[in-house]
Amino acid sequence: MPDAHRSGCPINLTLEVLGDRWSLIVIRDVIFGDRRRYRELLTRSEEGIASNVLADRLKRLVAAGLLTRADDPGHRQSVIYSLTEPAIQLVPLLAQMGAWGRRHAPASTELSIRAQLLEEGGTPMWEDLMAELRARHLNVAARESSVLARLQAAYEAICAAGV
Repeated sequence: MPDAHRSGCPINLTLEVLGDRWSLIVIRDVIFGDRRRYRELLTRSEEGIASNVLADRLKRLVAAGLLTRADDPGHRQSVIYSLTEPAIQLVPLLAQMGAWGRRHAPASTELSIRAQLLEEGGTPMWEDLMAELRARHLNVAARESSVLARLQAAYEAICAAGV
């Protein structure tokens, strides 16, 4: 029986899960936008993901163990997506990708502020953010700090300043 993976290379294996055009964007929106419902992910995406593509990516991310799916207690026809520990551990990768994109691509100021703060904050900030995500998504005890609130406030300040 042939192996289901092209190779055992860790980079290849990561790309087999996350290397399509939309998976990391969906994870990004759950992490930084706190978008946990299908409608939020569909209508508030900066990139305008198509509904069929979003549905497919959500199914793939659940199957890959990066998201979980649970009924929304507040709305019987809705589900809530939550990050799993492996998805939360993508924070350093996303921070590095954001830093690279700020340096080597025509990134906008308002959409770069979070990446800048994460790069400047380094590992301590990433760890605080991961702890906050564990509290929100895995029901682990929360810390005092709110990295997400600081990142959102910085984004809103840049937008308000019209930079």
